[in-house]
Amino acid sequence: MNQLPTCLLCDRTPKKGTTEHHLIPRTCHSNKWFKKNFTREQMHETISLCRDCHNAVHKFEPKEKDLGRHYYTLELLKSHPQIAKFAAWASKQK
Repeated sequence: MNQLPTCLLCDRTPKKGTTEHHLIPRTCHSNKWFKKNFTREQMHETISLCRDCHNAVHKFEPKEKDLGRHYYTLELLKSHPQIAKFAAWASKQK
């Protein structure tokens, strides 16, 4: 039996599965600053998030460039105060 993936922010396993979040948004991949500061592999790296956490990431950090420049790892995303607060709340939900 295949096990459903777990959200890396809230540790829930949603019945509908998870979505892939690009740590460096795809809209930034052609930007010179990103090309200079990140490898191709880093720019294509994704993490599995439940839909609720994925929406929260984009709600609390709406500017794609800021998301890519300041929150390009799972640890950095978890350090964002509002995202961390949401993930803690979400982890207690069904």
